[in-house]
Amino acid sequence: MRHTPETPLHPQALAQVESSDAAVTCLATDYPAGWNIPPHAHGKHQLLHAIQGVMVVHADAGQWIVPPSRGLWMPAGMTHSLRCIGEVQMRSLFVQRDAAPQLFASCQVVGVSPLLRELIRAAVDVVPPSLPDSRDARLLRLLLDELHALPVLPLHLPMPTDPRVLAICRRLQQRPDDTSTLADWAAQAQIDGKTIQRLFAAQTGMTFGRWRQQARLLRALELLAGGDKVIDVALALGYDSPSAFATMFRKHFGQTPSQFFQA
Repeated sequence: MRHTPETPLHPQALAQVESSDAAVTCLATDYPAGWNIPPHAHGKHQLLHAIQGVMVVHADAGQWIVPPSRGLWMPAGMTHSLRCIGEVQMRSLFVQRDAAPQLFASCQVVGVSPLLRELIRAAVDVVPPSLPDSRDARLLRLLLDELHALPVLPLHLPMPTDPRVLAICRRLQQRPDDTSTLADWAAQAQIDGKTIQRLFAAQTGMTFGRWRQQARLLRALELLAGGDKVIDVALALGYDSPSAFATMFRKHFGQTPSQFFQA
């Protein structure tokens, strides 16, 4: 199903998707650069995938960045908002809850294989309902099988719930080049440094240092997707040199920045 939005939530197209009895439905929607979709939720699971452009998705559990060749699995009922970096050609899969009982129970950025990408492209032209033994029905069954083989990727920035630690995280997101140490933050917030570390570990699953590095790397993906040069991104994030940034990027993602976006 193809649609160009006149309103942020394109309610008519979504109503068709939500009311469909098909196990899997695909919706194609193209968004202009800078488009924002306000908080909303779906009654079905959703795989957000863009064949062009980068999406930044926010939910209570944190933030995810979704470049091309990746996707975001969004469980049914989870409220989320979305921001487009550049023009985005989104191809979303909506999956009935009982059609994928063993898939992820939480948000996950996943790899989208060339096969799955082509299946999604083909599924856009499928108009439900499909006859049981038709090509369309077989295509959707294969697509559903491929969803169970999605590899999880480290593109999530979990957010703490403690207001004191959350304030630190918000500051670091606004100023990723801030090099203040844990002791500096502890003094500013009048919290013991060990308490900060304990809260980070309990509420994000990361140390303070690891969380800051993840925040910088995800911000780097946003800036690179927007066309910024590697040297400018490195300096904006507080790295001493482009080579230091590139080394950290490769260590984390296994690819250089240019390879990452070409994947």
